[in-house]
Amino acid sequence: MAERRPSQPPSPAPDLDLDELPVAATAPDAGTHPRPRRSDATRAAILAAARDRFAADGYERATIRAIARDAGIDPSMVMRYYGNKEGLFAAASEIELHFPDLTQVPPDEIGGRLVRHFIERWEGDETLTGMMRVGVTNAAGAERMRGIFADQIRPVVEAVCPVPEEAATRAALIASQVLGMALCRYVLHMPPAVALTHDDLTAWLAPTVQRYLTAERP
Repeated sequence: MAERRPSQPPSPAPDLDLDELPVAATAPDAGTHPRPRRSDATRAAILAAARDRFAADGYERATIRAIARDAGIDPSMVMRYYGNKEGLFAAASEIELHFPDLTQVPPDEIGGRLVRHFIERWEGDETLTGMMRVGVTNAAGAERMRGIFADQIRPVVEAVCPVPEEAATRAALIASQVLGMALCRYVLHMPPAVALTHDDLTAWLAPTVQRYLTAERP
């Protein structure tokens, strides 16, 4: 008869993060992908609600409780993921512009390439529109937008402009064109701006952006 070993007490089960469990308890059908984790949907709902609330009320007046109500969750969930309002604002305003390497672009096409990149980014990421609304309604949002554009556009400009020490000024001029059109097209929804095709936008804006990038003098 086989030797019978004494039974060992079961190992304690690890603490489960209920919010990390799949939405459905059953396994997905063969050939299908697992459903997104509930936490991903919760985070997305929180951030969307936060951008809208910050834009409507400003940073100081927006509250965790109001944001949680808009997202349809308990306020403790917001605190769980982001700690406090400052952490939530930082996450809601996180933007990566993913600029292309303009040093590899033919010199006379740089302006057009940059304009097209902005259009594609703006129409592919609602975060940019949300932060535009926040930026025009309160100081914290404006400061965040200034930082994003200064940190991310300036190195791009420095790499291609003929006077690198003027990069900050040229970056501000480019932002005036791009953000001005974005405000009219995506926030204010001015009909003539909305009606412009991507080719139209590029044709109108590219020459000016090209001049800001590569002209030696105004």
